[in-house]
Amino acid sequence: MSMHCTRLVMIAMVAAAAAGPAHAEVVETSEAGFLVKNEASINAPPLKVYSALIERISGWWDPAHTFSGDARNLSIDPKPGGCFCERLPDNGGAQHLTVVFLSPGKELRLTGALGPLQEDGLAGSMTWRLSEAGGSTRVELTYSVGGYRPGGLRGIASPVDSVLRGQLLRLKSFVETGRPN
Repeated sequence: MSMHCTRLVMIAMVAAAAAGPAHAEVVETSEAGFLVKNEASINAPPLKVYSALIERISGWWDPAHTFSGDARNLSIDPKPGGCFCERLPDNGGAQHLTVVFLSPGKELRLTGALGPLQEDGLAGSMTWRLSEAGGSTRVELTYSVGGYRPGGLRGIASPVDSVLRGQLLRLKSFVETGRPN
């Protein structure tokens, strides 16, 4: 991982720790892969949360975790095969993940390797599950990654978990207050 990416991961870990309550867990890790899980309750109905997740990603995704430094360059094309993509200068771009399953108000599943994980021979599956819970929405975010990375994957699981926890907390804040933090 480059020094810039390492620095961004460390900043995200500190910010996520200060952001407030959510359940985060590195469920399993090995040299060949890992599974992380984050949960939060968002005070809004599932369709509102789903809409923000899909249609307003630029409003809550942390710009520090983009290649361009600007979350307004992010978009998700909400269809199977759709791209979670980022526009870059000079007609460049990045495909972060690919949509493989969506059920409005219930679930979004994407595949691919996020950010610095793209540099290695990795594959991942990210699932956002939403369920109604007493007038709120329970969100469960899991990300399973496997493949080859020099030095193995044990050391990257916790930083990835922290980054995703931060993203989930930003989504929660955005839906509840209109601001990501």
